[in-house]
Amino acid sequence: MIRVLIADDQTMVRQGFTVLLNAEPGIEVVGQAVNGLDAVAKVAELSPDVVLMDIRMPELSGIEATRRVSGAVKVLVLTTFDLDEYVYEALRAGASGFLLKDASAAELAHAVRVVAAGDALLSPGVTRRLISEFARMAGARQRVDRVAGLTGRETEVLAQIAQGLSNAEIAERLVLAEQTVKSHVSRILVKLGLRDRTQAAVFAYETGLVRPPGY
Repeated sequence: MIRVLIADDQTMVRQGFTVLLNAEPGIEVVGQAVNGLDAVAKVAELSPDVVLMDIRMPELSGIEATRRVSGAVKVLVLTTFDLDEYVYEALRAGASGFLLKDASAAELAHAVRVVAAGDALLSPGVTRRLISEFARMAGARQRVDRVAGLTGRETEVLAQIAQGLSNAEIAERLVLAEQTVKSHVSRILVKLGLRDRTQAAVFAYETGLVRPPGY
């Protein structure tokens, strides 16, 4: 059973997501939080597997709350717009992905399951566009020394991760076995000191390894 905490200052959002998720097999909403501080406290109290975290909340922002709890729980940030200016910072703070508040029940359940399984919700569409946009806004950055520690193949795999490709898609594109790709991904995360694929994608853009379109 995947245990979910919903953190949002809007009662209707919390209640609506609770109803939708509790109707899904294998998912249980174990609590609701009304602001960032409440979310941090509820994570400690309830030990959920996944937190649906609104970005803009009183008392403590979703970004800071994500930073405080991301080591203990998977965080899926909630936003109204796919280019919310704060989503990029939430990803850097440790979120495993983001979800639009108008997502369907199927999209919501899928997102929770993906994040709970330890993967990152990094679709080739909206999330890549978001990361690209804020990498562009952040301006040119120097590559850090950690990139030099990757092999040529690992660098290729990291670039594909940043484009939102799954292990199967990377394997097909680079003509590798999927298990080999998984091994490369694991080594990349260890070498770069990153937690998951989302952080790897952000890292790739920030260091200039991958350039946003038109950049």
